[in-house]
Parts: sequence; C-alpha cells; structure tokens
Amino acid sequence: MSWRPTYRSSKFRNVYGKVANREHCYDGVPITKNVHDNHFCAVNSKFVAVVTESAGGGSFMVIPVSQAGRLDSHYPKVCGHQGNVLDIKWNPFFENIVASCSEDTSVRVWEIPDGGLRRNMTEAVLELYGHSRRVGLIEWHPTSSGILFSAGYDYKILIWNLEIGEPVKMIDCHTDVILSMSFNTDGSLLATSCKDKKLRVIEPRSGRVLQQASCKNHRVNRVVFLGNMKRLLTTGVSRWNTRQIALWDQEDLAMPIVEEDIDGLSGLLFPFYDADTHMLYLAGKGDGNIRYFEITTEKPYLQYLMEFRSPAPQKGLGVMPKHGLDVSACEVYRFYKLVTLKGLIEPVSMIVPRRSDTYQEDIYPMTAGTEPALSATEWLSGIDRDPVLMSLKDGYHRPNQLVFKAPVKEKKSVVVNGIDLLENVPPRTENELLRMFFRQQDELRRLKEELTTKDVRIRQLELELNNLKNVSPNNV
Repeated sequence: MSWRPTYRSSKFRNVYGKVANREHCYDGVPITKNVHDNHFCAVNSKFVAVVTESAGGGSFMVIPVSQAGRLDSHYPKVCGHQGNVLDIKWNPFFENIVASCSEDTSVRVWEIPDGGLRRNMTEAVLELYGHSRRVGLIEWHPTSSGILFSAGYDYKILIWNLEIGEPVKMIDCHTDVILSMSFNTDGSLLATSCKDKKLRVIEPRSGRVLQQASCKNHRVNRVVFLGNMKRLLTTGVSRWNTRQIALWDQEDLAMPIVEEDIDGLSGLLFPFYDADTHMLYLAGKGDGNIRYFEITTEKPYLQYLMEFRSPAPQKGLGVMPKHGLDVSACEVYRFYKLVTLKGLIEPVSMIVPRRSDTYQEDIYPMTAGTEPALSATEWLSGIDRDPVLMSLKDGYHRPNQLVFKAPVKEKKSVVVNGIDLLENVPPRTENELLRMFFRQQDELRRLKEELTTKDVRIRQLELELNNLKNVSPNNV
C-alpha cells in the first residue's frame, strides 16, 4: 500500500506529533528489560506508572505527572510481587488505584497516596490468587467500578469482583496463551486474540463465544474494538511475514472487511484507537515512528493521515486519558514513550494545528469521564450502560467524590494436625521454595538435637529409678 496521503476533507489530516522538551521528560528511570510483549507503562491525569528492572521479585515506579526531570537513583518503588511484573493498569474511576499482575501468579491492587510514594510500598490493598500459572494481562471494565479481568498462561480469563475480593467468573474457551483483550464501549462484549490463531468475540458474563475467526492468512497479535462502529481492528502478520492490519465486522468474523500490509519489520504492532476522533495510531515495538489513520464506515475504511518519526526506539507506550490533555493546545492524544537505552520516558503530544485560541468543540466531543455508570453487582446482574460522559470545555476540575473500599476479609483457618493450611501457603517461586527448604532444614536439625537431649535425659531418669528400686529392698 502506498503511504502517500490522499488529501480529503478531514479535520485531522494535518495532525502532527510534538515531543516534550527535555525538562518535561522523566529521566533516570530503570525501565524493565523484560521481553514480554506489553506496554510496561500506564498513565492517568495524576501519575505515570512504569515497570522497572529489579533484582529478586518484581517492581514498578509511580511518578507524579507534574514531577518531571531526573529521578533519584533511590526513588521509591511498589515492590510487593515475588516475580516479574508483566502488566499494570490504572483504575479509570479511582485515580489512586492501580492493578498489577506478575509471574508469581497473583494480581494485586494498590492504593497510591496523593503526591506519590515517600518510601517503598510492599503491602497491597488486595492480593488476588486464582491462576495456576503466571498472569500476563489485566484489564479494567470500562463502565463498572469494581470489575477487573485477568488473563493467565493457564489459558483462562478470571473476572474479579473487587467489592468482595473474589473471582466470580472464569472464561475457559481458549486453547493457548491469550495475547490481548479489548472491550466495546459499554463493556458488554470482550474481544480476545490468542496464540491458537483465533479471534473471538465473547459475552463476558456467560463466557459464551458469540463469534470466532480462524486467522490462517492473517495471524492476529492484537485486537481493539473501534468504539460504537461495530468494528474490530487487529494487527498481526501475513502469510509472507509482513506486518498487517485487518478490519472486521464484529457480528460476522468469517472474512475481514479489509486487510492492509504495513511493512516488513518484525516488531509487534500496538494499535491505539481514539473513539472521539475516530483516529487509529499504530506503534511498533522497537520502532521509532507512530503512524496514524482515520477510520470511516464507508470505503476506503482506513485513511492514512501522517507519520510521527523519531530516532529513539520505543519499548512500550502509555496513553494519557482525555481529561488529562491540554485542550488549549488542541492536543487530541498523548503518548508516554519508554526509551530503554536512555532510561527515559518521553511524552509525545498529537496536536491538531489551529490558529484560534478558543475551545475547539469539533475536535473535543463529549467523552467518557471518571464516574462509573455501574457498580460491580449491577453489571454482574446483567445490566449494561454506556459510560457517563463529560465535557472538556472548562478543563477537568470536578473532583471525584468516590472512595475505593477494599473488602475486609475475616481470617479463616483450616487446621490439620495442628497446622493451619491457609496460613502456611505453598511457595510460588523457586527462590521462595529454597528459602522454605532451608528454614525447614534448620527446624529439623533443631528438633533432632532437642530429641537427642530428651533421649539422654530419659535414660538418666530410668537409671535413677532403677537405683531407687534396688536400694529400697535392701533397706527393708
């Protein structure tokens, strides 16, 4: 496909990318070197969270958005996981709540204090165990305040109700590792891509597969719902090993509507869709560029707009929510680009050039806000609602009065032969297994010594007793 732009009546045809000045970047960040295919970065209007390199266990940093510049080498971290952190996501409704998943098979929910961390955080608000293997993906429900989805290497998706801190549903229709998850606007449908080369559209509450495509010519890596257009977009690889994107009808996955080859590079393509502007951004792992398109409901469906180019390759990308953008500068999207070689997080703003300084209503329609439309109980009962919308005209000043409350669980015990089985949980990592082994060896050694001492004492007492018995008849 030729990437020469066709000039048509589009208000976004001149969108350009602007890299932040060095003083507005975040420098000295020990970004993880993990090769897991994920973004390793999550952003909201308060904080930037990034997975970091650490020795033993897994950790991530949480940096206030306003605290740009070079970080201290001893900057505090969130470091409660016992294995590498594979994914992090901010709660869309509680801006101090972040979820993380790890190779230690757990999903944890953390509450970050206003102003950021003062010391290392090791205690999570919730620790969720349900997967038998490492957990590679997590995703918050787009309209419900207390629903979290997690996908593990056990080929299962668990739905967690955070109001009770328990899994309420397991989706078990995949036969290999789940590569990505995406929700439609109201969260009533879930699209997944899987290593078994199948694309699925699932009804999450029942776990029923509504549509399924076997992608033989287009090996799917990532999938994203295109808002309310009833379309899916996937990125993947063609049979000739070229990077490719495909557009699908969510109600009929028999054949893609259109397929377009991108290039012959090998890095994974991450799709980002902005439902307000109908713009699609494509960023390749290890690439320095970001391509962007406009998506329409009529042919040619995908309209190439422009390309942002940079010499620095990206490890992953975080995206600022709409209410955190600078509307006075006509900013319609903002990436936070991880540059591993420099230990740098680099904000990249996508800007629509406008001469007027007034609010541009045509590029800022009503957008999803930070108020949940449903509680977890309502969504689980079968209710679906569209997101609660907000205007960006007066900036984002309305504080969210909601407070995240973690469930208080009663301490249960299952005692067998004097041992509490719930208190003595099995080890989850090799290091933990070794530590437990050496502790048990020390305990066995101590018990053997104690047993030997008692045996000696018993023999002494038996001899004294025999002496007393022998002395007694003589006295008589």
